[in-house]
Amino acid sequence: MKQYLDLLRDVVEHGTRKGDRTGTGTVSIFGRQIRFNLEDGFPAVTTKKLYMKAVIHELLWLLMGETNIQYLVKHDVKIWNEWAFEVYLAKNNLREQYPRYSDAWQEEMKNFIERVKTDDVFAKAWGELGPIYGKQWRRWQGPNGEEVDQIANIVDLIEHDPTSRRIIVSGWNVGEIQELVRNHHSAPPPCHTLFQFIVVDGKLSCQLYQRSADLFLGVPFNIASYALLTMMLAQVTGLKPGEFIHTFGDAHIYLNHLDQVREQLSRTPRPLPRMKINPSVKSIFDFKYEDFELEGYDPYPAIKAPISV
Repeated sequence: MKQYLDLLRDVVEHGTRKGDRTGTGTVSIFGRQIRFNLEDGFPAVTTKKLYMKAVIHELLWLLMGETNIQYLVKHDVKIWNEWAFEVYLAKNNLREQYPRYSDAWQEEMKNFIERVKTDDVFAKAWGELGPIYGKQWRRWQGPNGEEVDQIANIVDLIEHDPTSRRIIVSGWNVGEIQELVRNHHSAPPPCHTLFQFIVVDGKLSCQLYQRSADLFLGVPFNIASYALLTMMLAQVTGLKPGEFIHTFGDAHIYLNHLDQVREQLSRTPRPLPRMKINPSVKSIFDFKYEDFELEGYDPYPAIKAPISV
């Protein structure tokens, strides 16, 4: 994972400090790219522990076309909890009553998540994040109302037109993004906005364009998620995994993550693990959590940091 650490170091040493939507502030650069040969091992960061359970469940959630956090909550995956909770507070005019990360906020968050987990009616009302990734991947809506399953389409192209340069999934549905922008009390428009696959010499490679990248917290998840998606698609289409290429727009480190980044940069990377995938699965929509096993993963301890919403 030297590529990722070099990118962190680049931002720390050459980035520009600026304000941002969250009010936290960042140091950032614009326009970078890192590459991973998936034959060299699975690109799970080793200089801190990556929560692979969350990576796998989130990816399965996206492939199901889900935009409600109830599935994640039921599997104890917390990465989207704060987004849904902040929407709940905002729409109920409760933000002043529950200052972020106060004891009262923490307690109310626990109550909120428990209700999402156990109360289907409440979850339907307050666990919904809007037209984000899962919606765009599986139910992209065109101007005539027709829905397009982009994941099914790319599988078909990989299998039947592997020389195509149109094996693309876009999360950036301009019409629906305007809805998210107008509604300030919602999840943000997709950060990993477009990804493309190419088949060369029997190998499947993926390039992701990410418009906005939280390098410390988000990007290790994104790398692992899209590398795994590439491996899954390669398996079900009879190909071998090739490269995962990660291209960035605004690549940033939040100012309240700088100490954590410096701690991570002080650690020497360890050998990459290997991802084993159940070879009997033949459809991209049939994978379950139990179909994945990460072997030889020996990371340093996790490094905690607050998320900026």
